[in-house]
Amino acid sequence: MKALISKAASALVTVGFTVAVSLTAQAATSDEAIAARIAPVGKVCLQGDASCGTASAASSGGTRSGADVVAAACNACHGTGVLGAPKNGSGDWAARADKGIDTLLKNAINGINAMPPRGTCADCSDDEIKAAIEHMISL
Repeated sequence: MKALISKAASALVTVGFTVAVSLTAQAATSDEAIAARIAPVGKVCLQGDASCGTASAASSGGTRSGADVVAAACNACHGTGVLGAPKNGSGDWAARADKGIDTLLKNAINGINAMPPRGTCADCSDDEIKAAIEHMISL
């Protein structure tokens, strides 16, 4: 009888230990899964913030050409003349070009009339905006 009680007690201790280990592993896995599900997808970076890494142009392989910037950002308004934007490939750019590239660049960077600062290309460098302006003037 003592042997039977000893075996039963040993079995209960083994089962209890196995259940405790299993629950602990499940809880850790569950916490890890929850942490992965609620982890941030990204973070907001302000220009000049060194903790954010390199600028997007640098991470995409370097400076984008004027044609690339125009195609990606400028054509939304300048392709159709939205809200008085000078249309690409029209005579709308002639009078503006006479003001000089420095004036056009300043207006594009700071915004003018209905155009917001940097148009729709908030991540464009000044050089990329300048290249886009030069490209639109040449169309």
